[in-house]
Amino acid sequence: MTYKTLTAASVAALMLGTAGASADTWRYAFEEQLEEVQGIFAQKFKEEVEANSDHEVQLFPFGTLGESADIMEQAQSGLIQFVDQSPGFTGALIPEAQVFFVPYLLPENQDALFSFFRNSKTIKELFPPLYAEQGLELLTMFPEGEVVMTTQEPVTSPEDLNEVKFRVMTNPLIVESYQAFGATPTPLPWGEVYGAMQTGIIQGQENPAFFVESTNMYEVTDHITRLGHNNFTTAVMANLDFYEGLPDEDKQVVQDAIQASFDYILEYQDGLTEQSLANIMEAKPSMTITELTEEQRAPFRATAESVEAEFLEIGGDQAQAILDQMKADLEAASEAAN
Repeated sequence: MTYKTLTAASVAALMLGTAGASADTWRYAFEEQLEEVQGIFAQKFKEEVEANSDHEVQLFPFGTLGESADIMEQAQSGLIQFVDQSPGFTGALIPEAQVFFVPYLLPENQDALFSFFRNSKTIKELFPPLYAEQGLELLTMFPEGEVVMTTQEPVTSPEDLNEVKFRVMTNPLIVESYQAFGATPTPLPWGEVYGAMQTGIIQGQENPAFFVESTNMYEVTDHITRLGHNNFTTAVMANLDFYEGLPDEDKQVVQDAIQASFDYILEYQDGLTEQSLANIMEAKPSMTITELTEEQRAPFRATAESVEAEFLEIGGDQAQAILDQMKADLEAASEAAN
């Protein structure tokens, strides 16, 4: 079955389901599978909503309704009520959201990272109006785990990425970041990545370790490198018209479920990266996992300034305000963690 056929069939099935479903049914699509981080969050959200209201939540993992662009379009149109999508994809709609792809901006320290996502004024106050302009109610953002790089050859410096075709999401700032790292960034839909790595069309990609494990990406790569350059961020949104049309008691149900799921997913991630890397090594003992030293990271870290400058060029009217507030939020989070 082709991707287009799958997408059309899935959407048609959803439309039929919509016609016969109760108005108490809410639909929630996300970019991962049920047992991956977004899926764990979604399952907790479903559990909380159904325990505290008469609503049912139907979950649609990645692929059931198409690729990332498809589920965003369906959320904006109101065909589905909730969507979980990385700013890596929503960056085309909300350029300011690309700030999460400035390398070495988010802290590696987990306490500081979690404090930022709990308390960030950028997330809670500055982003919601930008999402609303696109017909979306921003409900929360949360981290999914340290981003690691997988390649066919070892990487200890930017020179090792020279002429390496590196898969990236279709996002201008990620492209800029990997160009600065020395690679040849190659945007590809996720569904094509495993085959492209297997056949050598690309020679590298990045994702959290749990995703490298769960998608078996380690089978078609030989080296994992921990640069400490980022933590994968995602956002949960609702269709704005749907959300604004809810009675206050249902809005409270949604907000309470989001908060419970947020707390749950942060706890769930404790130790997840290390466990996933250990599982990968057990499944493939020949894999090498390298954590770069601060000296080795220095030339990668030095690219952050140029990527930040590019963000200010392409990041929209509020890019400077977003960046400034985010840095203030991060400083406050760092102080709170110490």
